[in-house]
Amino acid sequence: MTAAHSAAPTTADQPEPLWRPGPDRIEGARLTRFQAWAAERFGAPAAVPGDPAASYAALHRWSVEELPVFWQAVTEWFDVRFATPYETVLADRSMPGAVWFPGATLNYAEHALRAGEDPARADTPALLHVDETHEPTPVTWAELRRQVGSLAAELRRLGVRPGDRVSGYLPNIPQAAVALLATAAVGGVWTSCAPDFGARSVLDRFQQVEPVVLFTVDGYRYGGKEHDRTEVVAELRRELPGLRAVVHVPLLGTPAPEGALEWDALTAADTEPVFEQVPFDHPLWVLYSSGTTGLPKAIVQSQGGILVEHLKQLGLHCDLGPDDRFFWYTSTGWMMWNFLVSGLLTGTTVVLYDGSPGHPDTAAQWRVAERTGTTLYGTSAAYVMACRKAGVHPGRDFDLSRVKCVATTGSPLPPDGFRWIHDEVAEDMWIASVSGGTDVCSCFAGAVPTLPVHVGELQAPCLGTDLQSWDPQGKPLVDEVGELVIVNPMPSMPIRFWNDPDGSRYRDSYFEMFPGVWRHGDWTTLTSRGTVIIHGRSDSTLNRQGVRMGSADIYEAVERLPEIRESLVIGVEQPDGGYWMPLFVHLSEGAVLDDALRDRIKQTIREHLSPRHVPDEIIEVKGVPHTLTGKRLEVPVKRLLQGADLDKAVNPGSVDDVGLLRFYERLARERLTS
Repeated sequence: MTAAHSAAPTTADQPEPLWRPGPDRIEGARLTRFQAWAAERFGAPAAVPGDPAASYAALHRWSVEELPVFWQAVTEWFDVRFATPYETVLADRSMPGAVWFPGATLNYAEHALRAGEDPARADTPALLHVDETHEPTPVTWAELRRQVGSLAAELRRLGVRPGDRVSGYLPNIPQAAVALLATAAVGGVWTSCAPDFGARSVLDRFQQVEPVVLFTVDGYRYGGKEHDRTEVVAELRRELPGLRAVVHVPLLGTPAPEGALEWDALTAADTEPVFEQVPFDHPLWVLYSSGTTGLPKAIVQSQGGILVEHLKQLGLHCDLGPDDRFFWYTSTGWMMWNFLVSGLLTGTTVVLYDGSPGHPDTAAQWRVAERTGTTLYGTSAAYVMACRKAGVHPGRDFDLSRVKCVATTGSPLPPDGFRWIHDEVAEDMWIASVSGGTDVCSCFAGAVPTLPVHVGELQAPCLGTDLQSWDPQGKPLVDEVGELVIVNPMPSMPIRFWNDPDGSRYRDSYFEMFPGVWRHGDWTTLTSRGTVIIHGRSDSTLNRQGVRMGSADIYEAVERLPEIRESLVIGVEQPDGGYWMPLFVHLSEGAVLDDALRDRIKQTIREHLSPRHVPDEIIEVKGVPHTLTGKRLEVPVKRLLQGADLDKAVNPGSVDDVGLLRFYERLARERLTS
């Protein structure tokens, strides 16, 4: 492993980094080679000798100012296979509605399985599957290609055509990756939920897209226990009338229910995969990100857009290649799972861990990284902080010598998290705190292998990502907190939302505040040194361990209980990196908030939505504050709970009852002083 360079002396505006990449690491980075090649072939700025920060800043500026040239360079560097050529790179750069690579056809799955065409790689692992025994089981490139080929042929036999939706109610197991790739190979549209989601949560998602095939497990193992899902699966089958086939994956060993097909039978043939060549903007998958009202947003991303964005992100920013092993702790209900599977695009071995992040003990994920020889290990900021709190010593207790990068997402990694990784994992460790969103299935800012790491900061905005911080008037800010905006299109931005025929919900989600400019809903600071700080959500979406859920989902479940007149749920990022999620309830007349009612509220959320979104506290209030038009005041209450003054958090003239807000102001004060 490269020795860390001694850090430069601290000056007032140039604080000392926690870590710097050594010269051989910089020289060996794919990003360095790409810059030299793009300078020669495409007129990109050459690297500045001895100054990686200036080199990257110049390359980034070029990548956003010369957007079409940059993305053409990416497709050539990664040898993207276009079955028919493109007419131009960016025919229309308006947002929403940018038109990328018109005329081109390609297939995402073909690129994901490309490494398996090389006879020298055929018998090396494409996937390493790990369950709670922590024993890795390999799936070779040849075996992965064979299974995808067999399943794709069966999907075609079942009548699945380009554009048809195929859904998975599956944990993070190889079968989920195979089903995604087979769906993409036939030009179908993949969508998945994790099996810890209750039936209502799944149906709120899948009913929108009307799948024709459903892959399901009989149950899953988590925390040393088996969780039977046969009843949920039966309900999904009843409530999804468009299903032509249900495929049973017997994870717990039960026989297939009546009328379901057996996974093993569909993946038994020795069949070379056939890849449907589809237009660049053909839908690849649907992800779900909850707004604050209504059903979860069904976000559609394209085969071509995801392909080029993930090649850039994984191949250049994460520096992944054929010798790497890529592990990110995730579930199939989170975009990081889709991102993880895309590790195959760079010929990387992908580690799929299906189990609790803390079983049999808090150190579980580090043990998985050791057992699999992981080189890039991704987790949540919350897990890092839990390890710190539990006194875990990964560097002492595990052989992590192959890990060259620890990456975190889901929420901002606090300064203490950076220091803990540096002190307790390895001093020479590239720490990549990254930030992006389900909405683009990628990162806006984060990992850059050639740049130093500063405590509490993301290394830089990503290439091709025109990230800025704006004040409410749309003026760019430096060294000040503002709204995170993207002012030029990215290929992986949604092509549309499902069931949004006039595009109004899509526009309202990102383009309402600044027309024609993507406003993401995060507070951010761009520093004058080129680093990025993320301060948490600037809207009221709940972000628990990286899984976002709209408050509307919680209200719908909780307010079915006769004792609850109305409720208000808030997710508050804490200064120490924690996340406090209280639920405030306005009770019906005569109801009492006792332990029995608290337990019923928690049980309702756990069963109907997800165990992650059970509130930390349930607090009785005299009433829920609203705007004059009747909307619950989520963002102002969140700001009050973060310590803002009442007059700064809300315009009192826009509120139905200002007196109700005083309660939250008092509560925040009490929490700060307790």
